[in-house]
Amino acid sequence: MIKAGIIGSTGYAGEELVRLLLGHKDVQIAWYGSQSYAGKKYQEVYRNMFQIVDARCIDEDLKRLSDEADVIFTATPQGFLASRLSEEILSRTKVIDLSADFRIKEVSVYEKWYQVQHNCPQFLDEAVYGLGEINQEKIKSARLIANPGCYPTCSELAIYPLLKECMIDKDSIVIDAKSGTSGAGRGAKLDNLYCEVNENIKAYNVATHRHTPEIEEQLSLAAGCPVSVTFTPHLVPMNRGILVTAYASLAKDVTEDEVRDAYERFYQKEPFIRLLDRGICPETRWVRGSNYVDLNFQIDERTGRIVMMGALDNLVKGAAGQAVQNMNILFGLPEEEGLTMAPMFP
Repeated sequence: MIKAGIIGSTGYAGEELVRLLLGHKDVQIAWYGSQSYAGKKYQEVYRNMFQIVDARCIDEDLKRLSDEADVIFTATPQGFLASRLSEEILSRTKVIDLSADFRIKEVSVYEKWYQVQHNCPQFLDEAVYGLGEINQEKIKSARLIANPGCYPTCSELAIYPLLKECMIDKDSIVIDAKSGTSGAGRGAKLDNLYCEVNENIKAYNVATHRHTPEIEEQLSLAAGCPVSVTFTPHLVPMNRGILVTAYASLAKDVTEDEVRDAYERFYQKEPFIRLLDRGICPETRWVRGSNYVDLNFQIDERTGRIVMMGALDNLVKGAAGQAVQNMNILFGLPEEEGLTMAPMFP
């Protein structure tokens, strides 16, 4: 039985981790970490856990937890893990970080986009980017896994195969992405109030969103050279979900069958990638509450461009589900263990 500790268990991603791990036959949750609710029963914070979780929230003591847990999930703000991680901790346990602290390899890039000083750069080279569909072999032997962001996960999975196969022009990529409000976290913010969000859609952080360098770094690895993208996120009035519509110019003449073959070759063994039938566009409602990613594409022959589309649940495959998937790979379990729930509808 794997003993898991969660730091930041009372945020949206942390609560989703609790929900998923409670249904995992090989995991016992040993620590419900929460600085804000230390001493309070977890079921008092999330009433859906009434008569399911009787444990109390514990303060976020990473060093002490490393003695008690086989794996630590940190669902915390940027800067938290980087200010506390040490060789002593990593020598005792595995760490799966849901923040951006170890996703971006260049300290200066991280500090520029996140406006946070990086206090633990010595572990950046070791950290493995936890996108299982791309880095499964590296994840297997990792001590520190940087769980990808929600927007990057959907964007990268939609674009990666065609960039890897040199089918698209790397300098022409435009990503239009839309997210539900849970992506902004559980903290009280004026822009996330019901009256501010309902019956509205808006772009935000245009040309400045902090997921941009993460997307560019991973797509650059696919292309084998630097890639820059135009990335624009939007907030839509729904709880969960991310929809990505990405555009690029075709680098060569390709048929629909050739593009489909590229996706199928790349993802044929991946249990959570669903390449939709021709003409079917991904929708967030068909992946809600699941670890699945729905992908498809459409060639625009008139403009010589291709539209790459993806949908996922930002709290599951975009955060907690992906973290559990990484844990499964790390401990030699079936990749889909504890994650085979069908999407919820309605």
